[in-house]
Amino acid sequence: MYAAIADELRKLRPVSEFTRVSSVWQGRIRLAPMPLPPELGSEVTLRNTPIGLVSAVTEQGIEVALLSSAPPELVPGARVILRPARRALGGSHWIGRIVDPDGAPLDGRPILRLSEQAENTDVSTAMACRGLGARLTTGVLAIDTLLPLALGQRLGLFAGSGIGKSTLLAEMAKTREADVVVYALIGERGRDLRTFVTEALDADARARSIVIAATSDRPPHLRVGCLEVAVRTAELLRDQGKQVLLLVDSITRFAEAEQEIRAVSGGVTGGYGLPAGFPARLARLCERIGPGAGEAGDITAVLSVLVSGGDMDEPVADLLRGLLDGHVVLSREIAERGRFPAIDVTRSVSRSLPDAATAAEADLIAKARRLISAYDEAQLLVRSGLYVAGGDPVLDAAVARHDRIEEALSRSGMDSVEASFAVLRSALGG
Repeated sequence: MYAAIADELRKLRPVSEFTRVSSVWQGRIRLAPMPLPPELGSEVTLRNTPIGLVSAVTEQGIEVALLSSAPPELVPGARVILRPARRALGGSHWIGRIVDPDGAPLDGRPILRLSEQAENTDVSTAMACRGLGARLTTGVLAIDTLLPLALGQRLGLFAGSGIGKSTLLAEMAKTREADVVVYALIGERGRDLRTFVTEALDADARARSIVIAATSDRPPHLRVGCLEVAVRTAELLRDQGKQVLLLVDSITRFAEAEQEIRAVSGGVTGGYGLPAGFPARLARLCERIGPGAGEAGDITAVLSVLVSGGDMDEPVADLLRGLLDGHVVLSREIAERGRFPAIDVTRSVSRSLPDAATAAEADLIAKARRLISAYDEAQLLVRSGLYVAGGDPVLDAAVARHDRIEEALSRSGMDSVEASFAVLRSALGG
């Protein structure tokens, strides 16, 4: 027993380290070299007050970009605290817990031990991994029918603020077909974390979930690390043969944290107006998510993106849409008329189709999309009273069935895919 405890203690790395200021100049300071070099963006504090972020690590020392003007006590020889990033990694013992990217508990329960894994996770080759698996039942009718999510699929969730993105993710987290749900909350408000855990998730979902959170008040290196820790934890669980559902909220905040780090380090801007190297880094992370190989399980992922004004062509949204296996768009207009989840079916695509649907299901999906599209195109005529029945059989059916289709698309908590299709079939008129 004592030998096991001693072995665990030898694995521990410091949460924070003391060092000294070696020089100070306008807007920057240099710290003495350290045995464990910090990551760019790591936070530096003086008397418990954040004063700057690590912008470069050289042979001469650690350069820090100050967040504001230097306080009077910040002089050569002053002692500061630096938080080096730790490679936290959870496992099955993290299930049911809420932690930060350092592995520190946020739920008031005992400290967790960290699992071990190689620093560099190799991406399985495309030929070694399986294809997408069977349809995953989320309980959300619109997704289980019109926009199926298959095991191992990576789906983007694109939405503006305040139109039900987090609520939809919580509904999906309740699926019983995932052994573990890994939820990464990046750069969101602290109250969003509390609301998600205490209100949106039920007791059963909480018991099967790992929540890794770096809220908006945390330094940028922790917000960037939140996604990395979540992906590595999901990989470890997948390699143990588990079916993992990875929910990320949001990729936009991850990109903003990267921009903060690159800004203080004098980094250049690359394509899409994003930090140089960011698209490649995000692509590598996405490639590590997906179906497993051999006896491993799968990582099924839903990655959310904040889009301002519904602009699907903004840099992060455009980049991610090309990396993933489909996208679900939430519409503010639909939310404002009271239908939740506010999924805009005509602007959403799942690349698991047509393989994920039977011939009969594919016919229902095509019919539903045809009627929804016809109504959307003519809704101005309908609402203004200019629509006259009898001119277009498809539009006549769309108008007649609109209310029932809307009611069906608002359904969640469905027991099975078959039950969802039965409701959709009824709404379409058999």
